[in-house]
Amino acid sequence: MAFSSAASELGESPAPISKSEYRERQEKLYSKLSDNSVLILCSSPTTVRSNDVHHPYRTSSDLLYLTGWSEPDSVMLATKKNGTWQTMLFLQPRNTELEIWEGRRPGLEGALEGWAIDSSFSIDDLNGLLKKELECVNIVYHSVGLNSNVDQIVEDSINSKTRSRQQIGEGPTQRIDPSELIAEMRLIKSDAEIKLMRYSAEISSLAHIEAMKNGYSGIGEWQIQGLIEGCFRYLGASGWAYPSIVGGGENATILHYHANNMKCNDGDIVLIDAGSEYEGYAADITRSWPVNGKFSESQKKIYNLVLKSQLAAIEQCVVGNEYIETHKAASRVLAEGLVDLGIISCTAEEALENGELKKYFMHGTGHWIGLDVHDVGIYKPNGIPRKFEAGMVITIEPGLYFGGWRPDLNDLDPQWDGIGIRIEDDVLITENGPDVLSSRCPKSLDEIESLIGTS
Repeated sequence: MAFSSAASELGESPAPISKSEYRERQEKLYSKLSDNSVLILCSSPTTVRSNDVHHPYRTSSDLLYLTGWSEPDSVMLATKKNGTWQTMLFLQPRNTELEIWEGRRPGLEGALEGWAIDSSFSIDDLNGLLKKELECVNIVYHSVGLNSNVDQIVEDSINSKTRSRQQIGEGPTQRIDPSELIAEMRLIKSDAEIKLMRYSAEISSLAHIEAMKNGYSGIGEWQIQGLIEGCFRYLGASGWAYPSIVGGGENATILHYHANNMKCNDGDIVLIDAGSEYEGYAADITRSWPVNGKFSESQKKIYNLVLKSQLAAIEQCVVGNEYIETHKAASRVLAEGLVDLGIISCTAEEALENGELKKYFMHGTGHWIGLDVHDVGIYKPNGIPRKFEAGMVITIEPGLYFGGWRPDLNDLDPQWDGIGIRIEDDVLITENGPDVLSSRCPKSLDEIESLIGTS
């Protein structure tokens, strides 16, 4: 059976986030909010793909982070009364006729029993209750753009010029976006989150291995995509965390290539950037390998250089280091290597300063990852590079891209033309050094060559 070997190698699935942890998150956030305030978090809107067909639904990560609730047409409302915060959830009530077509709903009772909330209401009651709650507060914590109805109610409440407001000052006068406060909390992962992310990375690693095992000259990019994404679902992920990139040959030199509709020819390197989502948490892995099972000498040189740069960057994932040190380490290794290969004619120092390196390595070395593949968290708070703390998770993904189709590379030596290499892993910062969550995915030359076409 397809993917059965991968399933046999997958470890036991971790427990989902507990209600008690959601409560702890809520309490931590509420402690940072002002008195006489209300917090509003809205679910993401559903989006139409075509006619009456919708895209697969994924709620907002902040709502997911604080409640675990993932259903559409929902609003979380938190208010402080008598010194205690109350968490309310407005959601779709039970409706047998609609549930026959679209699936069972938890309903008001199910939400109250299964999720970290104090009370549940029908989404149809939101307008009246929200307006009433807003009359009793001074500050509204709310991010605009997800629910136009809620946005309008908040705006109207702040701009209200009623006699009651003139006489006793009832109603909010200020709206504050809470996303930065939540982002700071999300930046440090809990033990439970790390287990889920490790499991998502394990699923993704096994899917990449399946792709390598099924590689051969002439395979379609779409076929590799199908293998990987099918494996995600087979192993229990909800699907992909981002649209998969599968680029063979010169398509591997396009950073966000997405067509995935060409064949991978003999001698091509195929670059696969694909990661699963499990219980809301993303993995992000990139591997580059020859579809015929053997790297050419030129491909080996570029691959080993990128791998060396990645390992140097991972070594910088240490508590207390500035996050930018990973990019500096990777860039220096790449610059020195390209000078040694004769691809760059100036010195490595000059290449780092004059932009010569950026012709071949034009992106950053990594990004935060968590509930979003490009997760929240400011990299330079107050303009100062952030230092790594235990519990942060970052991707490390240096690459080199030699697209002879580019006008600025028209003098490229033919031996490098069409080579695109990126190697990406998900790295947890710990007190004991970097922990590569995606370490199960092979990346040495020998490991990769021994896998390709062995299915």
